[in-house]
This record gives sequence, structure tokens and C-alpha cells, in this order.
Amino acid sequence: MERKLLIERSAEGKQSLVLPSCDVPERPIENYIPKNLLRSQECGLPEISEPEVVRHFVNLSTLNHHVDKDFYPLGSCTMKYNPKINDAVAGNPCLAEVHPFQEESTIQSALKIYHDVEQYLCAITGMKRFTLQPAAGSHGELCGVMIMRAYHMAKGNHKTTVLIPDSAHGTNPSSVHLGGYNAVTVKSTQEGLVDLDDLKAKLSDDVAGFMLTNPNTLGIFEKNVLEISELVHSVDGLMYMDGANMNALLGVVKTEAMNFDITHINLHKTFSTPHGGGGPGSGPIGVVEKLVPYLPVPIIEKKNDTYFLDWDQSESIGKMMGFWGNYSVIVRTWVYIRMLGEKGLKDVSKYAIINANYIRASLKDVYDLPFQSPTMHECVFSGDRQKEHGVRTLDIAKRMLDYGVHAPTIYFPLIVHEALMIEPTETESKESLDHFIGIMRAIADESKNNPGIVTSAPQETPVKRLDEVKANRELNVRW
Repeated sequence: MERKLLIERSAEGKQSLVLPSCDVPERPIENYIPKNLLRSQECGLPEISEPEVVRHFVNLSTLNHHVDKDFYPLGSCTMKYNPKINDAVAGNPCLAEVHPFQEESTIQSALKIYHDVEQYLCAITGMKRFTLQPAAGSHGELCGVMIMRAYHMAKGNHKTTVLIPDSAHGTNPSSVHLGGYNAVTVKSTQEGLVDLDDLKAKLSDDVAGFMLTNPNTLGIFEKNVLEISELVHSVDGLMYMDGANMNALLGVVKTEAMNFDITHINLHKTFSTPHGGGGPGSGPIGVVEKLVPYLPVPIIEKKNDTYFLDWDQSESIGKMMGFWGNYSVIVRTWVYIRMLGEKGLKDVSKYAIINANYIRASLKDVYDLPFQSPTMHECVFSGDRQKEHGVRTLDIAKRMLDYGVHAPTIYFPLIVHEALMIEPTETESKESLDHFIGIMRAIADESKNNPGIVTSAPQETPVKRLDEVKANRELNVRW
């Protein structure tokens, strides 16, 4: 029975809160827990006050690093600050307490949000339609490859190969193999771009498509993208854009204008959802018009101001996820896009690019910079100079923890030796970046003049340097 809070007014006009009694009848505890599992005596837990409990968990939370605490320059899977309004709206009972088994007439608000987000993503990218089902970027990649395969099979083309640059995300070849194709690597030039000669040498009628991240994992915009697209299309291949770095392109260039046929977007990155611990995520897939029939079912349609799930798609690749996608992430995306608007989204990319290039220019004299091209949203340094003093990139990352900032992505992309991938995001101020730059310069000085303090780091964290070899060989995921 529902319990309600009542306000009672006395004869003098004073108000008081009345807590109604619970009408649920008491039942023996054995009705819920088997008798053989019940304690025979008290467990002896200490009695502690509420302030002590609160302080325990607050202090515990400060032992872990998070973006509310300090800078988190993690490249590739960006940890940027996420507006708290996102969580407030996503947690609203009107949105949070719905269920996908409800009748469509009772979830019109949820279906409207899905429809709105698809329309927004189409406007941002130029793609014809999107599916919001994929639960991560990698899941979106698989969905895209399956669409690619369905397209070619419908034409009677039994292609075998998908091309991938050597700077690609590690999930790209995995998605290609899961989708039933062989992955063939295309080399990069000294500028960090796709080697067009190597691409031409590997093009054939067996090529189903080219999976290209743009800007790439070095943070460099692929300036030859139109020529690459023309080459791939000449063998009836499809261009797939890994849109993990879309936060550098919002309002700057549309995916469709670069002649991509398929793209995924990481909503949890570009459009602001907390992404710690590997989730939650969402990787919608957008396609050009000729690929719309192959999108997963159901798709969201609107007729006479009513939203509905359309299952009538005979050429669809089927469902990609239980129900219709990661709803809470999609709600947060809806809030973020509506809050920023067209100008605000363009500012996101502008500030991300400015911040990355500011860090790049400020540290290039103390850390090696393998590729000299100006970057977009992130920059990749090498720790080779520090290695001359016995300090590895891993040591630099561990030492950063002593200074109170999180380590960036290290040893990726694989084509950069001792890689340090730094992505400041658009949400960090100049003061925050200067603080980080000062830390990185201090570590560079320590590496040269006091390398022992770096190679033995971290010193100030609750857990010191772990034996990584032992951890890998004797994996224990239980307490």
C-alpha cells in the first residue's frame, strides 16, 4: 500500500508532519530467509553515530580520483566534467521510473527524447538516420560492420576485407573480425596521416570498407579524407568513421561532408555522461540514406504527434541490444544538447582544440613530440627523452598521482614509442591547464635530476606501486 506524507494543521494554525503507519502485516523473518542461515546470536557490530558513518564514506571517496576532485586528462575515453543538471533530469521519476514493457501510449516522453536525440545527431553529422541501440563505441562499431555486411550481401558482393589505419583504436580490428571480415592495416606517414600509396596498394574489389578515426588517435585531422573516400568508394567500399573524437568536430565539419557512409558517436564522451569504471556508455550509429533499411529494429517514428516503435523493417540486421538502448545516457545527451544549443556545441570543439594545442605548445620542449602537425582535441607525446635517465612513461604516469592529477592514457597509440596521450577536454580552465603543465614540467625535471623519486612513485597514494607482472599472472578479482 502506498504511504503518503501528510501535513496536519493544529487549531493554532501550526503545521506538523505526520508519518502514517505502515499497513503491511509483520511476518516472521523465516518467511524471507531460510532458518538455517539465520544467526543464533547478535553479530556484535559496533554502534556508531550518523556523523561517523558519513565521515567514513566521505573520507573513503577522497582516496579515489575523480573528475570532481581534480584534473583527469585521460585521452581516448575522455573524463570531462559532466554538468550536474544531467543527473538531476535523468533521475527525475517521470523519466527514470518508466519500463520498456509499458504500452507506447504511456512512454511518449521517453520516445520523444529518443526521437529528439536522433534528430539532433542527424543535424550535427549530416547522416540520414541513427539507431540509439548500441551500448558502447565498440558495440556501435560492430553494428556498423554488420550494416556494411548486410549492404554488400544484398548486392551479391562477397567481400572479405576491411582496411584499418595502424593508429586505429584497438576495438576496430576486433569489431571487423566479429563482423565476419579480415582486418588489413594501412600504414601512417611521418605526419601521422594515412599513407595514400599504401592505401592504394591494398585496395581491391575484396575491400568492403575503410574504418577511419577522424581526428585520429594522434589528435590529427585527416586532411586527405576526401581523397581517401573517393578511393574506397571506387571499389564499392563503404567509409566508416570511428566517431570517438567527435568532440573536436561539433559545428566545425559534418561527417557527411567528409563522404563517410557510417559513423558511430560516443554519447558518453562527446555529449557528457560520467564514464568512470568503463561505463555506462552509448554508441549510436548513423548512416546515409542507402543504408537506412539495414538499421537495427525497432526505429522510432512519429505520426500525428504520436511516437511509436516501428518493427516493420524487412532488411534490418535485427536488434543490437535488449530494449532500445542505454536510456539514462540518452536522456543526459538530450539535456546537454538542449542546454548548449548550436553555438554552445561549436564552443565545445573550439575550446577542446585550444586546450589541447596549449598543452602541446607548453610541453614540447621537455617531452618529445613525434608528430609536428597541430592537433585537434588531444596531443600525444613520447617519454623517450626521459627513458634516457631510466624513467619510463609508466613511471611518469605513476608520479602524476603524487601530484594529485590522474594519469593520461599511456602506451597508445601503438605507433608512438613510450606514448603519453593527453586530452584536456573543453571543460578545463587555463588555470587548471597551467597547474597540470607545471606538474608535467616538474616531473620532467625530476626524471633528469632525481629519477629515483619517479621510478618509485607513487609515494602519496593509499596503495603504492603494485607488482603488475604478479597481478597479471595471479589474477584475483575477489577480496
